[in-house]
Amino acid sequence: MPLQHPRSRYRQVADDLREAIVRGTYGPGAALPSQPELARKYGLNQTSISRAIGILESEGLIRTERGVGSFVLDIPTVKRVRRIPARGNGSGSSFAEGMRKAGLAPRTELKQAEAVEPPPDVATRLDLPEGELTLIRKRHMFADERPVQLAASYIPMSVAGEVDIAFPDTGPTGLYERLAERGHRVVRFAEEIESRRASPEEADFLRISTAQHVLEVVRFAFDRTGRPLEVVINAFPSQLWKLTYEWTVEE
Repeated sequence: MPLQHPRSRYRQVADDLREAIVRGTYGPGAALPSQPELARKYGLNQTSISRAIGILESEGLIRTERGVGSFVLDIPTVKRVRRIPARGNGSGSSFAEGMRKAGLAPRTELKQAEAVEPPPDVATRLDLPEGELTLIRKRHMFADERPVQLAASYIPMSVAGEVDIAFPDTGPTGLYERLAERGHRVVRFAEEIESRRASPEEADFLRISTAQHVLEVVRFAFDRTGRPLEVVINAFPSQLWKLTYEWTVEE
């Protein structure tokens, strides 16, 4: 791999090795080349190679045994399933359900719940009049205590009514039941998906570098008139997730 400036060369090495792991060049349990071998390959000193290896360790991709070498960890892939039409009254999937099916223990932390001025792209997506605030629910999600997803939900305050609707913290189904009690029933969902570079906040939480890609899944919830009641921006580390969509054929 030709190393590019001005990006730190050891980070470029980490990016190259990470891509090789994701591609399967180094599969679960495989040993990475030794640090002297990597130093010769990339034309760097072993201190820089050690820093690159440290990045991969901090991301949970490898483990290093002193005097033995570095080995690729077996990272379970989380399958995120959307059912169309959704079952019951939910949005078609459950984070906790998906984690448990993958053999992982789910946990969610509500990090923020307050009325805020929405980012311009969110205001546009919600078709908000100038100056209207939104309720933000920012949640951090873990599997076996490893950070695997960020979710930021935005609901117009004219729909949410008050911040207290966010408590007690619950998944989408519980929140939509509360909105329905206020006369705002969700009847349709849509999602937009794209791959992009991680933001600094996402990289910090997900323990990845900003050079690594995340999957951004933006979910819209609409009422019967087509008004967007909520926009949720989800970010997943792309090497951990597989998105699956299921739907039935109308007879």
